[in-house]
Amino acid sequence: MKVLVVGSNGQIGRHIMNLLKESKDHTGVAMVRKGEQAEAFREKGMEAIVADLENSVKDLAEVMKGYDAVIFTAGSGGHTGADKTLLIDLDGAVKTVEAAEKARVNRFIMVSAFQANNRENWNSKIKHYYAAKHYADRALMQSGLTYTIVRPGGLVNETGTGKVSAGEMTERATVPREDVAKTVVECLQEAHTYNRSFDLVSGDTPIEEALIRI
Repeated sequence: MKVLVVGSNGQIGRHIMNLLKESKDHTGVAMVRKGEQAEAFREKGMEAIVADLENSVKDLAEVMKGYDAVIFTAGSGGHTGADKTLLIDLDGAVKTVEAAEKARVNRFIMVSAFQANNRENWNSKIKHYYAAKHYADRALMQSGLTYTIVRPGGLVNETGTGKVSAGEMTERATVPREDVAKTVVECLQEAHTYNRSFDLVSGDTPIEEALIRI
């Protein structure tokens, strides 16, 4: 698969790009906002293009032509206000879904947030963030794309173990960003994850096996 990674300059995105670079099955292309970010990926032997999630759906669809899959792992980050969260985590995600449909990219993987599907379990301090993720996920599910939505728990920068717990869960726990990236890449061609969404935290089950059990 030729895979466009939206949000590739983020921490999870960089892990995903590294995994795709090592993959014999897939080619990853980083979508970034700035020329210097693209150059940094190219210096590591990776492909990169410059595009902005605040561009139009038409512009984004032009960028996506010729790809087999899109991975969306972009976010405005905790340092921005609610306005940027709505523009990137919600509208940027929805525009990417719409653009993928226009460009006839069938496979779409969304990196969401733990229990974003369940309003009762949203963190009260950042409800706007969970609302953005909730409705972006809903737009993807209502699209015609073959989707997978991965909802990771608390993100940590520990070395990944390759073992996780995946499914519907309510008890919060953490997961290394590296394991989130491995899960996302594994989902690309794992048919059992097609048109499914699930929470993801550290666990005792190898990623490949956990995905078959969801």
